[in-house]
Amino acid sequence: MKIVTWNINGIRTFRGGIKKILDSLDADIICVQETKVTRDLLDERTAIVDGYNSYFSFSRGRSGYSGVATYCKDSAVPFAAEEGLSGLLTNHEGAIGCYGDHTDFSGEELQLLDNEGRVVITQHRIMCQDQMQTLTVINVYCPRADPEKSGRKQFKLQFYKLLQCRAEAILKDGSHVIVLGDVNTSHRPIDHCDPSDIDHFEDNPGRKWLNDFLQSDTEKEEKDEDVECEITSTDPINSGKFVDTFRYFHPTRTSAFTCWSTLTGARQTNYGTRIDYIFADYQLAKEQFVAADIMPEMEGSDHCPVWGQLTCSLLSNSKPPPLCTRHLPEFAGKQQKLCRFLVKVDQKSDQSEISDALPGSQEPEERRENVNPCGTGNSVGKKRILTADTVAPKGKKTKTAKTSSKSQGSLLSFFKPKRTNVPHTEPPVSQCGNTLGIDEATSSQKSQKGCIASQDVSAMTDSIADDTTSISDRDVIEENGQKMTTKAEPLTSQPTVGAQDAKIGSSLVFWKSVLHGPPPPPSCKVHREPCVLRTVKKEGPNMGRQFFVCARPQGHASNPEARCNFFAWVDKGK
Repeated sequence: MKIVTWNINGIRTFRGGIKKILDSLDADIICVQETKVTRDLLDERTAIVDGYNSYFSFSRGRSGYSGVATYCKDSAVPFAAEEGLSGLLTNHEGAIGCYGDHTDFSGEELQLLDNEGRVVITQHRIMCQDQMQTLTVINVYCPRADPEKSGRKQFKLQFYKLLQCRAEAILKDGSHVIVLGDVNTSHRPIDHCDPSDIDHFEDNPGRKWLNDFLQSDTEKEEKDEDVECEITSTDPINSGKFVDTFRYFHPTRTSAFTCWSTLTGARQTNYGTRIDYIFADYQLAKEQFVAADIMPEMEGSDHCPVWGQLTCSLLSNSKPPPLCTRHLPEFAGKQQKLCRFLVKVDQKSDQSEISDALPGSQEPEERRENVNPCGTGNSVGKKRILTADTVAPKGKKTKTAKTSSKSQGSLLSFFKPKRTNVPHTEPPVSQCGNTLGIDEATSSQKSQKGCIASQDVSAMTDSIADDTTSISDRDVIEENGQKMTTKAEPLTSQPTVGAQDAKIGSSLVFWKSVLHGPPPPPSCKVHREPCVLRTVKKEGPNMGRQFFVCARPQGHASNPEARCNFFAWVDKGK
């Protein structure tokens, strides 16, 4: 059995479809995080993949944010699946149960922790040494403690606490447990490219939680020493019940990172962190895991996949549980009732629900109407109605608005003084039909063409000749079915070219005096290479200011190929 976890940073970014990626990973269970898709945006090609059964959890308060999904091969169909950690999102018979003690959480807090679509749990039957056992896989995308948003740090710690409560409750019920995904915390200094303030590295609250969740290093060294010893709970530092499988097999490997910054090109210099894990209960890690590693060569995201190999085999269930996307009404192939698409929405009540039910750390413009975990039908209806309104029926031509016949003016004309007393001898364009000749039926079409031609000539002449040249310089006269063209002043080719060059030259001078391009980049002191221009986007006194830094990718200070510490503000006067 092989299991893989990968933060894909957007499931819709794979142009070739998700199936090609799933096949390339070659695993029985594939857990992906940060899908950035809500149910109303989930397409059939992503939800129903040939050879796989999938289970999604969506963000209910923000579009294009968070989200996790678990893909299982059809030879590894789970017998139960559930969304979330608290159990509040489960309203079907295929629930897993074992929620633990929630006395430290309020009902509102539990709702908020599950509203962001961060957990999918699947339960499988496995065969270990001719004995059937249960394996629970918890696919998790832990929150990031954004320093610019108050409350997110506490939100992250509460999520960790609820995750541990649920995982240990399932383990206590007799099932093996694997917790895998993006935990958003590097555990040890060896898991960080450049840990700042190394003396206080362990004081980070997220790392303290990992120390409590995982077993101590001395207990994990049993594998190398091959000595049987009983796990005790008297260890005051690490009394956890789970093992970091990567460090179980590679306790001293350095520069093994799973996440890099794309803004600084840090992947080129391997300047990253290891925040993606496969945690397993100690007994499963010791008896069934045979290998675990990372896949830094796999591109397509700012994270790389992590995989684990087990000796046990998966037993497939006869049919997928209710959470499977195959059972969703929009993908089940069943005809739906018309009333499903005509749901009356009370805008006032929706607004009050949004203000009360969504996390306080979210911005107002990011909030959506789909707060109610069970009310996903509304979003489906909106999707179908939107599609019906926007797609034109086949075989019918859509009407297009008529464009104005007036030629587009030059932007430069707005900076020139207005002229006065300019004679206008040309009759209006709408009166062109009054100059018709004898045969009105046949000459009207020619007259219209003459008017259009006169406008085109006027537009061309206005852009290359003097501004006094107008449509009156060229008259179109029709007589006896023949078209005659007269010019007020004949134009020669050489004066036209000269006037055009003079006008282009004056325009260049004018626009260079009005618009200033970016200042020339200086060269960094170490590499003597042109720097790149950046802009401060973080709120504060320097927001909006520009500065120059070395153009090379970010890396460790000891790496000569990495970015040097050159920094220079752009003067406001330049």
